[in-house]
Amino acid sequence: MDTRAGLDSQKVKLHRGTLVLVDLNPTVGHEQRGLRPCVIVSDPDVAGDQRFPILCVVPVTGKAGVGALYPSLSAGRSGLLKKSFALVDQLRSIDKRTVGHTLGRVERGEMEAIDVGLRLYLGLE
Repeated sequence: MDTRAGLDSQKVKLHRGTLVLVDLNPTVGHEQRGLRPCVIVSDPDVAGDQRFPILCVVPVTGKAGVGALYPSLSAGRSGLLKKSFALVDQLRSIDKRTVGHTLGRVERGEMEAIDVGLRLYLGLE
């Protein structure tokens, strides 16, 4: 799937907590790479405002991580097919045009766990 064309950013509203498919290539070193689900973590007003072309996302993996920087995400409503893990330490800004399509939304408790990880990772406590 070629995600470079992306969604029509003038028509689609991208909300915080939405799981989207993103091509994270190119990468360097240990950066998460490839076509993968990511959770939008941008402020709702920024993510939903078409004047801002950038979103902040946290990539998702199927490999288990340990600790607050790797909260688990359940399959189902989120659009994930299996239990997965948010990679908070791989926080990334992307252009909205790189979003291939939306998958679903993470549960409230899962988003709260991601927020705990973000506060820890960014030193906001």
